Amino acid sequence: MSGDRVRVDLSRFDNSKTFDPGAGVVKRTLWYFTNSLFFLNPLFPFRSPKPHLLRLFGARVGKGVVIHPGVNIKFPWKLTIGDHSWIGQRAWLDNLDTLTIGNNVVISQGAMIIQGSHDYKKVDYPTYTKPVVLEDGSWVGAGAIVTLGVTLKSHSVLAVGSVATKDLEAYTVYQGNPAVAVRERVVA
Repeated sequence: MSGDRVRVDLSRFDNSKTFDPGAGVVKRTLWYFTNSLFFLNPLFPFRSPKPHLLRLFGARVGKGVVIHPGVNIKFPWKLTIGDHSWIGQRAWLDNLDTLTIGNNVVISQGAMIIQGSHDYKKVDYPTYTKPVVLEDGSWVGAGAIVTLGVTLKSHSVLAVGSVATKDLEAYTVYQGNPAVAVRERVVA
């Protein structure tokens, strides 16, 4: 039955038609080494230089931002982080599109923000991206995943290991895969 169907042909993949990384090859190369040495590297435990390095590469970063070791940030020039937000160990910000992180946001260890995918319905498997917004006070739990195009509204919580495929409402805790609302978040 599948013999007469059209098949994916990855030899026809051409990312230049559908995806713009937003910086030249020199800037991307410099960021690759900076990210490897100062962000991904677990042997570089210092937090204070990281916001400054992100700003050098075009990120907008507020005051009091904490970035732990082992964090992977794809494109800082597509990143905005508000004041007093925390990014935990081994978090992966795969920000192929604009990623807006508000004030007092927590992205816990091992969490992933995924902003790109491929159109599996097309023979050449083109890349597509969508922005992600983490509004003020939101929390992405350890090992949780936020997918492309999702907004975590003010003070919403995505529980440990959960997957957000749709927007999360304000002051609500979500859990599961796909994440569903389980209770109200009350901040005392």
